[in-house]
Amino acid sequence: MAIIHKTTMMPSKLELLKAWLPAQPWYLGTETEPDLTRAGGFRLDDPAGEVGIEFMVVTDGSGDQADAYLVPLTYRGSALDGGDAALVGRSEHGVLGPRWIYDGTRDPVLVAQLAALIRGEAEPQAQSISNTPDPTVIVTPVAGDGPGDQVTVRINRVLRSGEDGGTGAGESAPAAGPDAAEAAPGGQPWQPCLSATWRRSDGSLARGVFASGRPQA
Repeated sequence: MAIIHKTTMMPSKLELLKAWLPAQPWYLGTETEPDLTRAGGFRLDDPAGEVGIEFMVVTDGSGDQADAYLVPLTYRGSALDGGDAALVGRSEHGVLGPRWIYDGTRDPVLVAQLAALIRGEAEPQAQSISNTPDPTVIVTPVAGDGPGDQVTVRINRVLRSGEDGGTGAGESAPAAGPDAAEAAPGGQPWQPCLSATWRRSDGSLARGVFASGRPQA
């Protein structure tokens, strides 16, 4: 399992995200610099032990007007081949040295482990504690998902509390899809399959859908 080092990153994850988030098509903010707070999330283990995998939630703003974003990230000790467009930035880790940080929805290691999580073959880990499962992360099987079936998973980038979860402003891993409430012609509707919690700016906990899935046709 991944070891969480209590050390520094320069620049920090939030500093990198302040520059990266406004360029994303699903970002809801204005032209002002994001006011980001780390609000929750969880990790997954890379079976090869090479890539850090984190599903980070950040809030932007304060009070009732704060937006919550799910930002899947991967951390690598060297550049991902062909991953320039997915690069969030580079940082210096106090223990591990240089780290290349990527939008995890475009990193094949995260995509594979997210699929394993939805299939019940991977266990969510606490975001900031080593070797500790996170029981607050709930995986719901996708209806019609039998042994060997393939499932397309769509990540909700903009989070809303409640069991209906997302806004439809999302990306898929590995493929894009329509709104969660709709189905492609001849396809299956999106089904919430992954939920977790984050902390609102007032300190209260929220739960929402992090990802939805559907069987591949």
